[in-house]
Parts: sequence; C-alpha cells; structure tokens
Amino acid sequence: MTWAPQEEGLQQIIAILKESQSPDTATQMAVQMKLEEFNRYPDFNNYLIYVLTKLKTEDEPTRSLSGLILKNNIRMHGTTLQPEIVEYIKHECLQAVGDSSPLIRATVGILITTIASNGGLHNWPQLLPSLCEMLDNQDYNVCEGAFSALQKICEDSAEILDSAALNRPLNIMIPKFLEYFKHNSPKIRSHAIACINQFIINRSQALMLNIDSFIENLFHLSSDEDHEVRKNVCHGLVMLLEVRMDRLMPHMSQIIEYMLLRTQDTDEGVALEASEFWLSLAEQSICKDVLAPYLSQLAPVLVRGMRYSEVDIILLKGNVEEDDMVPDREEDIRPRFHKSRAHTIRSTQEGGAGAAGDDDDDEFEDGMDDDSSLSEWNLRKCSAAALDVLANVFREDCLPVVLPILKETLFHQEWVIKESGVLALGAIAEGCMQGMIQHLPELIPYLISCLSDKKALVRSITCWTLSRYANWVVNQPHDQYLKPLMEELLKRILDSNKRVQEAACSAFATLEEEACTELVPYLEYILKTLVFAFSKYQHKNLLILYDAVGTLADSVGHHLNKPQYIDILMPPLIDKWNLLKDDDKDLFPLLECLSSIATALQSGFLPYCDPVYRRCISLIEQTINQEMLCKQNQTYDHPDKERMIVALDLLSGLAEGLDRHIETLVANSNIMHLLYQCMQDVLPEVRQSSFALLGDLTKACFPHVHPFMAEFFPILGQNLNPDFISVCNNATWAIGEICMKLGEETKQYIRLVLSDLFIIINRPNTPKTLLENTAITIGRLGYVCPVEVAPYLPEFVRQWCTSLRHIRDNDEKDSAFRGMCHMITVNPAGVVADFIFFCDAIASWVNPPQDLHQMIQKILHGFKTQVGEENWRRFVEQFPPTLAERLATMYNI
Repeated sequence: MTWAPQEEGLQQIIAILKESQSPDTATQMAVQMKLEEFNRYPDFNNYLIYVLTKLKTEDEPTRSLSGLILKNNIRMHGTTLQPEIVEYIKHECLQAVGDSSPLIRATVGILITTIASNGGLHNWPQLLPSLCEMLDNQDYNVCEGAFSALQKICEDSAEILDSAALNRPLNIMIPKFLEYFKHNSPKIRSHAIACINQFIINRSQALMLNIDSFIENLFHLSSDEDHEVRKNVCHGLVMLLEVRMDRLMPHMSQIIEYMLLRTQDTDEGVALEASEFWLSLAEQSICKDVLAPYLSQLAPVLVRGMRYSEVDIILLKGNVEEDDMVPDREEDIRPRFHKSRAHTIRSTQEGGAGAAGDDDDDEFEDGMDDDSSLSEWNLRKCSAAALDVLANVFREDCLPVVLPILKETLFHQEWVIKESGVLALGAIAEGCMQGMIQHLPELIPYLISCLSDKKALVRSITCWTLSRYANWVVNQPHDQYLKPLMEELLKRILDSNKRVQEAACSAFATLEEEACTELVPYLEYILKTLVFAFSKYQHKNLLILYDAVGTLADSVGHHLNKPQYIDILMPPLIDKWNLLKDDDKDLFPLLECLSSIATALQSGFLPYCDPVYRRCISLIEQTINQEMLCKQNQTYDHPDKERMIVALDLLSGLAEGLDRHIETLVANSNIMHLLYQCMQDVLPEVRQSSFALLGDLTKACFPHVHPFMAEFFPILGQNLNPDFISVCNNATWAIGEICMKLGEETKQYIRLVLSDLFIIINRPNTPKTLLENTAITIGRLGYVCPVEVAPYLPEFVRQWCTSLRHIRDNDEKDSAFRGMCHMITVNPAGVVADFIFFCDAIASWVNPPQDLHQMIQKILHGFKTQVGEENWRRFVEQFPPTLAERLATMYNI
C-alpha cells in the first residue's frame, strides 16, 4: 500500500475537478474529453481516492466530486482495474468511513456499496465485519459513517446478504442493528431501522427469527422526536402489514391509533408514509372488521390530507388563472403509450367490448394528476387513493361518516377546502355509487355550477369528479343533466387555464365513452368546440385533444359520416398532418386519432385516404430499413418501433373503414411484403398489430392476401403462444378470417394451427377474449374442413360451448355455430358425452338465421330419435328449468 501521488499529477486533477463544476456546456465537454484521456493512466483512480480521503486542504464539494467520478469509473471499468489498485481503494475507503465531514462520509459510503455490488461482496470478505465493528466505535463520526455505508449495502444487496453464499451474515447483523434502536443519536436510530426494513419484504430468515424483538423495538420508537425515525417506523409497519400480519394482529388497535396520529404528523414525509398504511390495510381481508370502529376518526383526517398545501399552490401556479397563451416547456410533456389494436367480440354481458387488456386502475391517478412538477406521489394523492380504496371496502357503510364531511367541505367559503371536498366526492364515486344515487340529483347540478368557479384548481378537479359520475348522468333524462353538463364541459375545454383545459378534455373523453350514440344530436356543437380548441391549444393539451376527438369517433361510429361533420373536422386535422414531420412524436397521437376517424367515417374517409395510406407505408418502410442498417452497423441507433405500430394500426382502421375501397391502394403498394416482415418482428406489439392488419385486409381485399398463404400460415402457427395474450389473440382471429375466405383450401395448412388451438381452449385461466376468439376460429375451421376437425370433438366441445354461450348474435358467432353443426353431422358420437353443453350454447341465440335454426333443430331431433323418448325425457330433466323452456320454444323439442 505504499503509493504516493506526484505533485504535478495532483495539481492537474484538482484543476479538472474545479473546471467540471462550471455551468458552461463547452467547458463540460472539454472536461469529459480530459477525463477520458486521464482514464488511460492506471493510477488515475489512485489520485481520485487520494483527493477524496486524504486531501483535507481542498474544499469538500471538490473532494466529493473526485469520489463520484471514481464511483463511475468503478461502475464502467471495475472488472478491468488492476487488483492492487482495487485493494488500495478498498483500504482507503475503510480508513475514511469516519471522516469528520458528513458529505465525505456519504460519498465514501456510496463508493463502498458500488465496489461491493460491482465486484461482489464475497470478494471483499473483511468489509461487513469491519463496518459492524466500527458501529461500536465511541467516535460518533465513525459509527454514523459505518451505518450509512451499511444502509446502502443493505439497500443494494438485500438478496445476497440473506443467502448461504456469504455464510448468512444477517444472523449477526440483524441482532446487532436491533441494539442501536435505543442509541442516543436520532441519525443512528434512523439508520438502524432503515437497515432492517430492507429485509421485511423478502421475509429474510434472520429477521423472521427476531421478528417479535423487532416489532417491540419499533413500538418503543413510535413517539420518537425525530421525523426520519418516525418515517422509518411507519414504513416498517406498512411492510409488516403485508408480510407478518399475524404478528401485528394482537396490537392492531394500538397500531391503527398510532397511524391515525402519524397521518396528521406535522412532517409531510411522515404523514405520507403513514397514509400508505391505509392503502395496505385495505388489501387485507380483516380491514373492515379492524377499521370500522375508527372510520369516523380516519375519514376527516384523509379529507384534510387532500387539501393543497401553500407550497403546492405556488408550485402549481394555483393563483395564475390565465395561462393559455403561454407555450409549454418540452420537459413538462409526459411520454404517452400507444395501445395496440386487439380484436374483441361483443358479448351479451357488457355494454361494449374494450380492447384486450383494458384496465382502469390508473384512471384514478390520471384524473387527479395535478401537474408534472407534482406528478410524483404526495400526501394529497395518497389520501385520495386511500379514501377511494376504503370506499370500495366499506361501500355504503362509510356514507354516514363521509356525507357530513362532504356537506361541510363542498360548500365551504375557502376555495382550498371546497376543492378538497370536490376531490373527496370523486374519490368515493366507485365504492359508494349505490348509496350516492339519492344525493346526485342535488349534487350534479351543484358540481356543474362549480365548473364556472373563479379558481382554476376548483374548475379542474370538478371536471374529474363529474367524470366519475358520468355513467349515472347518461342514464337520466338528457335535458336534466347530460345537456347542461356537456355544454359546461365544452366551455371548459376552451378555458383560459391550461390545467382546466386538460381536465375538461379527459372528462369529456370519459363522458363520450359512457354516452356513445346519445351524443349524436349534439355532434355539430361538439365538433365546432373541439376544432376551435385545435387553434387555441398549446402543445401538451393538443395531444389530449386528439384523444378526445378519437374517442368521439369511436363512440358515435358511422353517425359521424355526414358531409357537414366531415367538413368541420377534417381540414384542421389534415393541416396538422401536413405540418408534422415523420420523426415527430406528435404524429403518433394524430395517427391514432385518424385511425378512429377512418373506422367511423367508412367511405366518408375516401377523399383523405390516399396520402394517409402512403405515409403509413412509408413510416413502416423507414422503420424496417433503419432496423436493417442497425443490424449491419452497430453505430446506428435502433429505430423507434412505436411509429411502425401506430402506422399498422391506422392501416387497420383504414381497411376496416374503407372495406373493399382499399383494394386499389393495396394493389399499388408493397404492403404484403412489409406485413410479412412485421409479422416476424421480435417485438410482440409489432406482431400483435400485424395480425390485426392481416385479419382486416383478409376481410377487405382477400385476393391480395391469397398468394401469400404458404408464407403466412406457418408464422401464424408459431404465434399461437398464450404467454403473449394479445399476439395470440390477434393471430387466432386472423386464422379464422382467413379460413372463411380460403374455404376448402385451408386443408393443406390446418395441421399448422389445430393442435395449438386445442391447447389454448383447454388451458386454465385463459382470458375470456382469447377463449372466445379461439372457439370461433375452431368453429370456422370446422365449417370449411369438417372432416379434418370433427374427429377431435371430444377434446374441445365442452370448452367450446361454454366459451360461446355469452356472445351476442353476429356473423362470427353464426359461422362458428355452422361449423359446429357440420362437425356434429360428420361425427355425432363425438358430442354425446357433452350434449347438455351444446344445448346450453344453442339456447344463447336470440334470433338465429333460418337455415342455421334448421340445422340445429335437425341435430336436436336426430339426437332425440337416437336415444328414444324415455332417455330423452330423463336427459331433459337434468336441465335447469329455464333452459328446457327455452329449447322447447325455440326449437320445438
């Protein structure tokens, strides 16, 4: 360890460390170049550790920076450094753990955990024993520095520390940490809890052995005067709730009382950590029983936590009412995620069919998302989320507690309190809807009046809360609520405050989804407002506006296809389309929006389809070419596949909307060759959209798809893997569409797909949409090739019947049932064991087409004749009474 720096080298390094603190970009670039040059000298890293740990004459920021540069070097080149240099660095780190400066101690701790996780703890065997020994040092700095380093190691290496690989150091460390819960320094107490907290979620064995002692010590610190300690206590209890509920149960009432207190802590960090407890508790089955006695205390605390703090209002520019002329900063625009197309079937149970994998979990957070500067989790959001989940646990039972709070806050003179009341009313919407219905005739008009409150933050939250009750509004007489709500929301879309515009657009999109064709009478007024917003909006809200327009098209469908509507809507969209370059991210939401419009307008989109189609083809080509360049030459950037996915989906929208009119566009392009490449892309989302497009093109212009069957079928077969739900779903659907066009010719390809489809239909936990699509495709294959599929009836007929009993009458159901009838005719014995399921499935038809009706009737009567009157009567006795009646009326049997 006899290394000493040379004065000249030391001066050069100090100079560069000083320069690198300059804000000037050019200087920064020069520093980077210089650092890379220095990295060629092996002992450069010795100089860096020397400056950090030994050069006490330098200022602390410069010394700390030296350590951080060294940390990056170890991350990047740790494995190639000479062993003696690494040993020197380790030695110096351990010497400097107790430096008198907190900044240097923290930097040394970061360096230690970087070396440990990079080179592996097993290659530094003396590290943990040395640090644990330093905890006993009488010098506070040494003890704190060692604990700080241990905390970072526990965060980074929790799994390894609990494994046999290191001879289970936790067996010594955890009892040791517990001793420090009673240390006289709050910083040390805080480190000790934080270290142990790292091992709760993984249920580390050493902690489980000491669990009672841990819990007892946590309780001992519950009223600690230090806020970091209190925060760590709350965090530990929240995790224990998930992992060791059994150990907390005997103390549950004290814990709830404690958390009630901490949720009101003057330190927001502690209050936030404590609020998480209610979210965790709501997931436990005991929640209702243990929390019921405290609900009347908890609810007002949560609603108080929903108020904006003074700091929030400053950060949110809550006192700036008009900002619609101020351009957005690029960094405030959140990345958006495109949702690829999925083919779904309308069932009798739900209102509409959403795309595969629709989920509304994040709708709660999105709706009340205040701003990018505050989009991180905070006390307001946590309190609102807690009220939401608790309303879902207690349902109407929480209203006697919540309603008086709402009455007090909703009509309050102070806008901050009123705003929190409106948020609370939105938070309980899902859980308490049934109990709220009687109050809505009074509340909805009041909320509509709050849409013109003079405070922008009140107007914006009111948009969100109203959207949570949109379903009720749509089902009342329109003149009473829907019409005034729609008129006011449209005014808010043109609000002079950007946050209100955003909230109004999102709320309006929700209203569109709920109201669907109920909006048709108001279309012209709606379109004029949305189009006016196009000229008024800044960048960020423009993207949300595209979504509102696309959702409108999805909701009203072909009703949009009227010349006066098209003339309002299309010119501004095409203007935007012409302005945007191919590599502009804003093209994506516009393409999505046009996809919905093309599907809705159908032939009405013809005048616009040519440039749109050509550009989509070009976007796909550019992406494929860039990917090829990237494979040949590593220096090229990987292409952004999202634009290819969005382009494929817009082509699907065109094919679905234009139907046979797309034929000339397809004929004059290389779309089939591009599709062949996209279907083999490594990215599942690309394949998912490719198969959706293949199915839509098959329906619209099969002669162009037909020549590629020999290439496409094997690829479809390879993608029947239910681990990729959406890819598998769309591939299955496309096979069904293809075989209906291909007819008997399907025979030569059927073995490529049949066995996989049988596996999917019999697999437990297959999602409903995939089951339905699989059943329809098997039925369709049976329709065109009954002789090939019928022998396998016993393998799938029961699952087939239960999958299709909830589907509405439509063409897909029709072809699938015809296929089943053909197969039963070929192999009647194959269905005997499961005939009751067949009877149940055919009863699901409302009005089957006449010839299908006759086919079904023939099978029923054939079966009855086969088994004889007596057996048939016994068979029918097993039916639920409604089924027997239905079959008798529908099929005279």
